Amino acid sequence: MAPDPRHDAVEVIAAKRDGGELSDSQIDWVVDAYTRGAVADEQMSALAMAILLNGMTRREISHWTDAMIASGERMDFSSLSRPTADKHSTGGVGDKITLPLAPLVAACGVAVPQLSGRGLGHTGGTLDKLESIPGWRADLSTAEMLAQLESVGAVVCAAGDGLAPADKKLYALRDVTGTVPAVPLIASSIMSKKIAEGTGALVLDVKVGTGAFMTTVEEARELATTMGLTAGNAVEVAESVDVLAGGGPPDVVELTLALAQEMLAGAGRGDVDAADALADGSAMDSWRAMIAAQGGDPHAPLPTARESHVVPVPTSGTLTRLDAMAVGLAAWRLGAGRARKEDAVQAGAGVVWHARPGDRVREGDPLFTLLTDEPARFDRALEALEGGYDVGEGSLYTPQPLVIDRIG
Repeated sequence: MAPDPRHDAVEVIAAKRDGGELSDSQIDWVVDAYTRGAVADEQMSALAMAILLNGMTRREISHWTDAMIASGERMDFSSLSRPTADKHSTGGVGDKITLPLAPLVAACGVAVPQLSGRGLGHTGGTLDKLESIPGWRADLSTAEMLAQLESVGAVVCAAGDGLAPADKKLYALRDVTGTVPAVPLIASSIMSKKIAEGTGALVLDVKVGTGAFMTTVEEARELATTMGLTAGNAVEVAESVDVLAGGGPPDVVELTLALAQEMLAGAGRGDVDAADALADGSAMDSWRAMIAAQGGDPHAPLPTARESHVVPVPTSGTLTRLDAMAVGLAAWRLGAGRARKEDAVQAGAGVVWHARPGDRVREGDPLFTLLTDEPARFDRALEALEGGYDVGEGSLYTPQPLVIDRIG
């Protein structure tokens, strides 16, 4: 796209700052200019904050999404011998569902091209988790991706530089500028990548709660209509492998199966029962093949943190509240997340919690185990957990459904 002399960054920022509606040409210009480097990070940061504070109309979101798709290439899976389906989660503390879900759906005869990202804010990224597996690599060429989808049926990898490059730049910028929760930017980020990816069916898993970017059901529904027990990297991979082996936390198993059935239905395979693939070991076979195809050793020991610290239960009773944001922030401070887009993450860092809301707990028993390579990080992680949980009478706990609503 040729530069448009009618627009400049300050003009576009000011329009949204003052609550205005961006024109199609303004959106086309600023997305293209940012992709080319003609709009600086600090200018796009200002625009992203203005969008967070003032929102976008449906027309703006739609056109912003189109502009991000137009910034790069589009993929084509029509050559595959089986239908395709994908899942995208808006992210949350301990959200590792992609890891068991992709091989499970592949074991049921549907190809899963899962283009994933790295950590955003207090939530871990799927690629960060998988990179804790020795030898595993996230970067694949299009030819490698297609070959793996045909032979294995599942691939989890980084989006190539040519696929929605505008989103790739903006995704990293949002993480470090406090603009991750902006619904227009979340929706356009998801849909630009998924439309450019060209998968046949898409299931959106919109998280809600204190540890998610959407903290209320109303916000989650807005995003949806607009478009565990561990938090860390290696610890979440271990939990996912447990699910594929027939164990794992019941809530993780329940959500994995629920999303798998939605994906299978969208791909025209709704008559297949995903639970059978967990029971007969074929999902685990798909996991091992998927990891090995990307250079990883599915049998290798996962990294472990050099240091650990146990937080005991303060008093006997029932765990009536556990704030996911507090846990996520603690994991981040332990090294499981990044403060800047160029930061590395510690593969073994994270938080393991030994009880969930509704469980009876006994004074002195372990409630959390904090994991990190740097013991100096413990104090700030403990600060994050202060006030993040309550132990009281069981009558104070009201269970919530795992799946609150289904839209579409």
